[in-house]
Amino acid sequence: MDLHVWLAFLVASCVIAVSPGSGAVLSMSHGLSYGVRRTTATIVGLQLGLAVILLVAGLGVGAVLTASATAFTVIKVVGACYLLWLGWRQWRAPVAAVATADGDAAESAREPDLTAPQRVLRGFLTNVTNPKGIVFMAAVLPQFIQPTRPLWLQLLVLLATTVMVDVTVMHGYAWLAARLQGMLRSVRARRAQNRVFGGVLMAMGAFLFMFKRSA
Repeated sequence: MDLHVWLAFLVASCVIAVSPGSGAVLSMSHGLSYGVRRTTATIVGLQLGLAVILLVAGLGVGAVLTASATAFTVIKVVGACYLLWLGWRQWRAPVAAVATADGDAAESAREPDLTAPQRVLRGFLTNVTNPKGIVFMAAVLPQFIQPTRPLWLQLLVLLATTVMVDVTVMHGYAWLAARLQGMLRSVRARRAQNRVFGGVLMAMGAFLFMFKRSA
């Protein structure tokens, strides 16, 4: 892959990663609930889902899914329902009292504590069930693949670049959210946090139901 092609893809990857999406919302939500270090498991899951989407699109299956109305609809409905479920869980997350280091009662609003494998799975499903990601990658990747070069090598370079950028950006979102923990100690603030993130996820799920393929 020529350097100027890779640099162009690097810029495109940065724009894609920074653009707010369900992955960014999930990273911020888990950053608030678990802190940056534990949110790494979520981000690993997001990257696994992103890798599947990139490889599927790069191998041409993305174009098939885009062309098949039935396949596209199935992916769209599954992805939308999953985001709606995530958002509802976040919205309804209980507010439970916990003890602080000085022995006083503090309040914590989060869904039941997820294990690392559960956070990985949640991140994976969030990205891999996003039909917009498949359609977008199927449209973007061909612009950066040179037909005279080995396909697998180019896909590996594009995948490594995408994952490197997305890991950095998602950790940035998680870090920014974690910095707000000090401002969100009250029950009201943490309940509002759950409802903001839950509402955004449900709005994204509703939007997916209306998402249509471009002609």
